[in-house]
Amino acid sequence: MTLQITIRPSGHTLACEAGDTVLQAAMRADLMIPYGCRNGACGTCKGRILEGSVDFGPHQPSTLTDDEKRKGLALFCVARPQTDIVIEVREVRRAGDIQIKRLPCRVESIVKPTHDVAIVKLKLPATERLQYLPGQYIDFLLKDGHRRSFSLATPPHSDELLELHIRHTPGGFFTDPLFTSYKGREILRFEGPLGTFYLREDTDKPAIFVAGGTGFAPIKAIIEHMLHHRIPREIVLYWGARAKRDLYLPDIPGQWQAAHPNFTFIPVLSEPAADDAWPGRTGFVHQAVLDDFRDLSGYQVYACGAPAMIDAAKRDFTALRNLPADEFFADSFTYAAETEAQ
Repeated sequence: MTLQITIRPSGHTLACEAGDTVLQAAMRADLMIPYGCRNGACGTCKGRILEGSVDFGPHQPSTLTDDEKRKGLALFCVARPQTDIVIEVREVRRAGDIQIKRLPCRVESIVKPTHDVAIVKLKLPATERLQYLPGQYIDFLLKDGHRRSFSLATPPHSDELLELHIRHTPGGFFTDPLFTSYKGREILRFEGPLGTFYLREDTDKPAIFVAGGTGFAPIKAIIEHMLHHRIPREIVLYWGARAKRDLYLPDIPGQWQAAHPNFTFIPVLSEPAADDAWPGRTGFVHQAVLDDFRDLSGYQVYACGAPAMIDAAKRDFTALRNLPADEFFADSFTYAAETEAQ
């Protein structure tokens, strides 16, 4: 049996399949409401039932008291509708709507698809989940006050393990031990989510993504979010790297392109190796966009990579191709050894 949930004050309505929690139904409908633990322990998702009834689900009695239940409050991560319901809860549509947390995590796995890139997966405590917008990043909190920022490569609907794509900076305070001595199971602390690089969903404009190196990480999260929720916008991904081996996850965009007619993948190599036998595009990745599009006035552009690439893309897309300045969104990565090895 399918029930209906209406959210106030937004007025959004969504379907809830039998057995689903309010949070599960909202996430399936791409309507984000606040959450933390997803198991009734933290209280982040607490809201009010205005009409209808729910099974309150398993939860900590101190997080939702009997008196609060009588007043119509519920924990939407565990509450399951029994009838059509109307609820009162704020929705998350921008970075400022999400609580920034400091959490411990365990390094679950480290895979090195190339000599200088590691794919690191993190596991949170059983009572915690991180709510974030696809494209945001976290800061590792290291000894002596050091911080290192890395984008989340996993979309919010697939957050059991948090995935990071980390490039090795020789001499780096964090990346040197990660690449030389970390074996997994290490315990770290981080703060997040952070940043304003995330998908703007209040438009149907086609989206062009420009990734340089591990700038692919947050773009991967955004595109997987779009494809999972069947957002019908045209999506074009340009991924720039030095040589073929630096496209460290080439099969993933290829799979997206094979499965989704609204997605196009264009890899671009700046210095292909002789044995790459590269048949594709070469040069600077932002130049490939300029070559393919004469007018960007009806587009959004999301760019992530080295500062020089970001600066050139913004300058040329706006000045030469009529991209509105407020439709250019960027996350500028820095790999400078002097900032890494403080």
